[in-house]
Amino acid sequence: MIQTIITFIIVFGILVIVHEFGHFYFAKKSGILVREFSIGMGPKIYSYSKNATTYTLRILPVGGYVRMAGLEDSGEELKPGMPVSLITGKNGKIETINTSHDTTLLNGIPVEVTNSDLETELWIEGYENGDEQNLKRYEVDHDASIIESDGTKVRIAPKDVQFQSAKLWQRILTNFAGPMNNFILAIIVFALVGILQGAVPTNSNQVSVVSDSIAAKAGLETNDQIVSVAGQSTNSWTDLQDTISSRPKKKTKIEVNRNGKKLTYTLVPKSVKGDEGQVGQIGIESSMTRNLGARIMYGFTETWKLTTMIFTLLGHMITHGFSVNDFGGPVAIYAQTSEAAKLGFVSVLTMLAYLSLNLGIVNLIPIPALDGGKILLNFIEGIRRKPLKPETEGIITLIGFGLLMLLMVAVTWNDIQRYFFK
Repeated sequence: MIQTIITFIIVFGILVIVHEFGHFYFAKKSGILVREFSIGMGPKIYSYSKNATTYTLRILPVGGYVRMAGLEDSGEELKPGMPVSLITGKNGKIETINTSHDTTLLNGIPVEVTNSDLETELWIEGYENGDEQNLKRYEVDHDASIIESDGTKVRIAPKDVQFQSAKLWQRILTNFAGPMNNFILAIIVFALVGILQGAVPTNSNQVSVVSDSIAAKAGLETNDQIVSVAGQSTNSWTDLQDTISSRPKKKTKIEVNRNGKKLTYTLVPKSVKGDEGQVGQIGIESSMTRNLGARIMYGFTETWKLTTMIFTLLGHMITHGFSVNDFGGPVAIYAQTSEAAKLGFVSVLTMLAYLSLNLGIVNLIPIPALDGGKILLNFIEGIRRKPLKPETEGIITLIGFGLLMLLMVAVTWNDIQRYFFK
């Protein structure tokens, strides 16, 4: 139990942190202020500030996020009547604004805010020391910080460092960078799996035959090269899979090359349930290789194979409809983690790579609130040559987020019933 929980936290944490680091890195390179990079969710445990970004560790060890200036979470606003404490820098401008009741600033100026602008002109107006007869205006430094109510100290978000101030191509790249990092992680982890396994499947038409299988009973042998199935040339393992899968319970002629001799066999693939209905199987496996180069390239080949498989499934869901059983949330990931942990380190790595690839692809679906939806809005802006109104974009994002939350609740409840009450 403890092993599964720890493995789940590590796997889920790696997935989210790698994803968010993509957004973080390209935002920084694009001149966008990243106010906070959080590991975990919920109340803050620890924070550290460096190079204009506050790095926080939060109490719930699941997930994380990046707060970019100007996006949905642009921080706490200074509202009229709010008591704050101000610290002045050497240039005479305000360098720290404290809104937290739990944090005390030495030599802080107590001010009751009446009005403020922390985006364009950068000033705060208010009454100092409760003197309501003397309204004062304080200039705020461009790189000033604000201490929020929970004690987290982050930079203010002037217009010139906000997300929308970056060039369109920079914003597209920043939005794409999260899924891109997940693809890179999948490639690296699959390559590591290939190295640790010692051997990886080839994509050739040379096969290994399972004993007592339909193929074995028909006369096929291990190391045979299957050159055609039902008259269709098969030059790779992928060709073989696709052709045989399409022929459940159908009489099938198979031509093989065995040590330079051409042989022909006839068999009937058995029918088994697959993701898209009944598929044919004859009891063959891909041949394996111990070549180091092939084991490293496994990172690319396996990522590509699974990517095409995932897109095929998504296409099937669009054309044939879907149910919540087609999805899996945190509960499903936990259940899979439990099984993978029992099988060992390589199985956990395989699951990590597969989940990373899924996360990257799903995030590129053009649904508002996902990275794909944001990229779609970026392209719409490029076509219109002007951005959508912030109110319109906010409504679209809110609707998308609401639909995702409803789907997440439905998927989570379905997963609980599927894995704990079956």
